Amino acid sequence: MSPSQRKLITIIAESALESMLVRDLKRFGVTGYTVCDVRGEGARGKRKGDWDQNRSICLTSICQSASAHAILEHLAQTYFEDYAIIAYLSDVEVHRGNKF
Repeated sequence: MSPSQRKLITIIAESALESMLVRDLKRFGVTGYTVCDVRGEGARGKRKGDWDQNRSICLTSICQSASAHAILEHLAQTYFEDYAIIAYLSDVEVHRGNKF
C-alpha cells in the first residue's frame, strides 16, 4: 500500500471553543480528530491552564486538502478576530488514505 497525501490541520484555541470546533470539523466532513490540553504564551498573553477559562486545547485532524482549506477559511471568518485561536496546515503522508 502506497502512502497518500493529506493535510494535517492543527487548531490551538481556548478550551471553551472545543464543542463548537468539533461541530465545525464534522460539518466539513472530518471523520476523526484528537484533542489535547495544552499551555503556552502568544499574542493574547500567557495561557497557563490553571483555571477553566484559562485553558487551551490543541485539536488536530487529517483530511483532504480541499476540506482543510475550507475549514481554515471558516475558522478565520468565524473565530480569529474574537478568540485566542490559531490554526495551520501541514502536508502529511498517510497509509490507509481511504480513512481520511
